[in-house]
Amino acid sequence: MEISHETLVGIAKSWGLFYFIAMSIGVLIYTFWPRNRERFARAKLIVLDKEDRPCR
Repeated sequence: MEISHETLVGIAKSWGLFYFIAMSIGVLIYTFWPRNRERFARAKLIVLDKEDRPCR
């Protein structure tokens, strides 16, 4: 059985799409998981930390 280039391209595009969708769903679940809320709240406020300023 010989597989043509077009067949391989079609398979790669399909699996790539499914992989991208699965990774996106995984990132969204991680982001909105209730246990991570405090971690992201701290990360949001650390930018405003007074010690974090340029050297003079």
